[in-house]
Amino acid sequence: MRIIPGDLHDPRVIELLNIHATSARAQTARGSAHALDISGLQTPDISFWAAWQEEQLLAVGALRQLSAEDGEVKSMHTAQFARRLGAGSAMLRHIIDVARARGFSRLNLETGAWDYFIPARAFYQRHGFIACPPFGDYAADSNSVFMSLDLRAS
Repeated sequence: MRIIPGDLHDPRVIELLNIHATSARAQTARGSAHALDISGLQTPDISFWAAWQEEQLLAVGALRQLSAEDGEVKSMHTAQFARRLGAGSAMLRHIIDVARARGFSRLNLETGAWDYFIPARAFYQRHGFIACPPFGDYAADSNSVFMSLDLRAS
């Protein structure tokens, strides 16, 4: 598996991102889904990657710089066929490693509170993320769960 900067013009990447955004919006209340579209991933504060096994796209993920010390995991999605094979974990470890290398002390994320998102929340908990208050520009929302990882901890 190789993780490389994501090509936001590659139709395979676009399709997986569309699946991510569509499913997130379908599984939460209107106005509470925060999945980025293609243009949202093309801002200077976002780094975006794709995980590949030869020519098969396995997963995508992004890191948003919120401040000099804080980052946010965005657009994490693993292709259905690649789930439980380690692609999502590899992508998240990559994002965590980049955040540490950039000197961030905390990595945050927002995910859904509905039952559909239980596997996502369990996934992030397995990687050390814990519940936290809203961060950045987010407001408290009963449809969202906010989580963070202290990057200074070993």
